[in-house]
Amino acid sequence: MSKRLTGNLSSQYLEAANRLRSKNARRKIVAFVESYDDVFFWRTVLGQFEDQTRYFEVMLPSHKTLERGKKSVLMRLLEGKVGKDMIACVDADYDYLIKGATETSKRILSNPYVFHTYAYSIENLQCYASSLHNVCVAVTLNDRQIIDLYEFVRQYSVAIFPLFVWSIWHYRRPIYTEFTISDFNKVIELGGFNLGNPEASIQNVRNKVGKRIAALQRQYPDAKESYLALKRELIEDYGITPDTTYLYIQGHHLFDKTIVPVLNKICNRLMHDREMEIRRQSVHGTQMRNELSCYNHSVQDIPQMLKKNTGYMQSQPYKWLVADVERFLNNTKQQKTAKKETEKKDVPTTAETSDSPEA
Repeated sequence: MSKRLTGNLSSQYLEAANRLRSKNARRKIVAFVESYDDVFFWRTVLGQFEDQTRYFEVMLPSHKTLERGKKSVLMRLLEGKVGKDMIACVDADYDYLIKGATETSKRILSNPYVFHTYAYSIENLQCYASSLHNVCVAVTLNDRQIIDLYEFVRQYSVAIFPLFVWSIWHYRRPIYTEFTISDFNKVIELGGFNLGNPEASIQNVRNKVGKRIAALQRQYPDAKESYLALKRELIEDYGITPDTTYLYIQGHHLFDKTIVPVLNKICNRLMHDREMEIRRQSVHGTQMRNELSCYNHSVQDIPQMLKKNTGYMQSQPYKWLVADVERFLNNTKQQKTAKKETEKKDVPTTAETSDSPEA
């Protein structure tokens, strides 16, 4: 038997604990997540559903055995334990798109008490294209737009879409080792970024994607029909368009290798411009030093600001996730109401009690 309390936790255990509280006490729902980085995101998602009747506690199931990003470990720890009072919250990775091709994918897609991000990971949502300019403003306190970040990410997403379909095509089959996510990531790397010519980076990606697709077409000459069918399925059934493909690629790669390097170039330019403005407008040296010191203490770290970015709330994957949580809570409420009605029917009336032999 586990010596840790979390080792013995289950939805039934929490339900019993909730029943021991007063009738006016709020019901506690425990939400287990994969890593420390996930706590704030899932708190943001679940917190909006707290009211006078319920609240959520977001936590890790184990500080010793659960390593960062180990979704399979989380699923094993919570096997048969989740329910209406204890849920699991995970990154979707490819599990959402490969349609139950692995055991983990089957568990995530079939269990109503496991919630996933739809996007590959939280990092993808934090890099939501429409919100990136606001991140730059938060970092630099400079609202000047050097390039159209939304359009840049959109073009990048369109460029990688055909190869992304090939990636999913492989992962739905037992041949994914022939074209892994790592292989895919190497192809879609920007290979440098120039503020003066951002289109060159996109064109570089297009060229690499085109070459790899040609190689895959030669390797799988009979795959045309299944490839086109999968492409239609991803667009029509999963809502993944060329414009939004970036939300479904590996999150850490998008965050660390694409978005952060681009924002670094932009934010460095914006901070330099702001500092030059302070130097020009300062009346004397002391004022300039004070203003520069004040500004430098006000600028923020790009990765940290991205992790705090909540602009993804306008994205479709986030809306799907919120709808799932709302559906879960509504179903739980209906189940409780039905249970109460059943219990009322089972209680004998006064007339029935008086007519009984014992009366």
